Amino acid sequence: MANTIEIKVPDIGDNSSVPVIEILVQVGDTVTKEQSLITLESDKATMEIPTSVAGVIKEIKLKVGDEVSEGSVIAMVEAASDEAVEATSPNKHEVAKPESAKAEVAKPEPAKVDAPAASNDKPAAPAPKAAGESGRKADIDCKLVVLGSGPGGYTAAFRAADLGVDTVLVERYATLGGVCLNVGCIPSKALLHAATVIDEAEAMAAHGITFGKPKIEIDKLRDFKTKVVGKLTGGLTSMAKQRKVRLVEGVGAFISPNELEVHTKDGKKLIRFENAIIAAGSQSVKLPSFPWDDERIIDSTGALELKDVPKKLLVVGGGIIGLEMATVYSALGSEVTVVEFMDQLIPGADADLIKPLAQRLAKRLKGIHLKTKVVEAKATKKGIEVSYEGDSVPAATLFDRVLVSVGRSPNGGKIGADKAGVSVNDRGFITVDNQMRTNVPHIFAIGDLVGQPMLAHKATHEAKVAAEVVAGHKSYFDARVIPSVAYTDPEIAWVGVSEREAKEKGLKVGVAKFPWAASGRAIGNDRTEGFTKLLFDEATHRIVGGGIVGQHAGDLISEVTLAIEMGSEAADIGLTIHPHPTLSESVGMAAEIYEGTITDLYMPKKK
Repeated sequence: MANTIEIKVPDIGDNSSVPVIEILVQVGDTVTKEQSLITLESDKATMEIPTSVAGVIKEIKLKVGDEVSEGSVIAMVEAASDEAVEATSPNKHEVAKPESAKAEVAKPEPAKVDAPAASNDKPAAPAPKAAGESGRKADIDCKLVVLGSGPGGYTAAFRAADLGVDTVLVERYATLGGVCLNVGCIPSKALLHAATVIDEAEAMAAHGITFGKPKIEIDKLRDFKTKVVGKLTGGLTSMAKQRKVRLVEGVGAFISPNELEVHTKDGKKLIRFENAIIAAGSQSVKLPSFPWDDERIIDSTGALELKDVPKKLLVVGGGIIGLEMATVYSALGSEVTVVEFMDQLIPGADADLIKPLAQRLAKRLKGIHLKTKVVEAKATKKGIEVSYEGDSVPAATLFDRVLVSVGRSPNGGKIGADKAGVSVNDRGFITVDNQMRTNVPHIFAIGDLVGQPMLAHKATHEAKVAAEVVAGHKSYFDARVIPSVAYTDPEIAWVGVSEREAKEKGLKVGVAKFPWAASGRAIGNDRTEGFTKLLFDEATHRIVGGGIVGQHAGDLISEVTLAIEMGSEAADIGLTIHPHPTLSESVGMAAEIYEGTITDLYMPKKK
């Protein structure tokens, strides 16, 4: 029977009369055990105070600005249990935060990131009725089985093994690493490196150094890419053995809540498990209007195989993957045309970040056509013949190859999740809580199939949380922001609140932009088209977002991400001494612009 429980401030050390700087829940919210309710800020650190029970918030006893001490009542929670447990502050690694650390700070509301479950755009599907146990003798018994060995999967398996959990890792392919290492992030960066060298060598002719036209030996370039992949995937196999993670090669699917059947080259194997982590990833979307039985129609995997350098290449989709491949093939000598259905390239980023990239690509590609789509593609002897509709129809209709890069779809509906009782929505996403649990408590899910953004670095952090929970730790996925990077030339990176989002939501933010035309390092590199942009909450001066376009933007965005996680104010960033001359100092200078202390630019004083 439900009862209402007072949630009080626990022992917070020698702190007393500590102000409340943020209320993280509302009346009527359903909260999980140890979910944070409020944020406090002392003169030494900030801390989030959780609920000790799961239930529904019936009343909030505090408001922002109130001062609290140990024993102060935070809220009334209607709980299903009669037993109130003393609240303890949750932490990703179950370690108390030192008071001297800059530590966790108040989450600026605009920068808060929803839990992965909220990002799959669809409500959770009704829980299916799980199948009964097979009654068969298991070939393998284990504490934990991980389905999929991409960055999320192998991280989960390795972390669990490090914590003493008997772990089995199931992978359908002969090599570990999933899409990212084998046919995604890693091989694409190897080819993008080659494209960068070609472009930079050509650009140096304007400064008195001429290398001549490059000779492309496609077989050697392909071998280079393959060796890069092999070093990483081989290293994973070695680390799995060192950790005593048992590997099973084959296609796995659930047949009951505690059984996974794997189709291997030696026949079916039954794995009986106590816990499972689903890390089955996603696959490229295949538009039905394309003749996919023709090898000249390729997705990102086909593009990375580098079978040849087509004379004419059409890229359908102006997102990150499409533009990265357009960059590679253009540098290798292809005449590349890009068609994008939306009104800008990389629709998820601010338009000003895209502009320098669009201008540079316009000089290198055959054409970029926005608000246009391919309505039909036919395979002919001469090539792939396409027809379009939209505002900017290309003149060319015949191509040697067509790369379709219009997104990825999660594999949640392809693993027999219903047999385990796991809810999967109609798009293939699996809903999870902030411990990465599905609706079946002993089965977890991570990575692409729990929602956007579909990024390897998100999956690895989710993986550690899931593995630690399986091992009995109180771990939670509570990342405030997740950075995104387009490894084009120039690179584009962004994190947190975008300028467009701030305008749409009416958020009061200040925007500071430092142009790389004033950067000594960018001038020395002859790459001054970029800039660094930071967004600050006008009320608190805390950083809530940022975007960078230019060389190595993907490396530079990490500082902005950390600043948001730590709740840094503009002065914190501006007063941090950055080495000179570097591109990284543009982050500090953007903060100085916001503070009005910049000396590397003349900024008229605001009236």
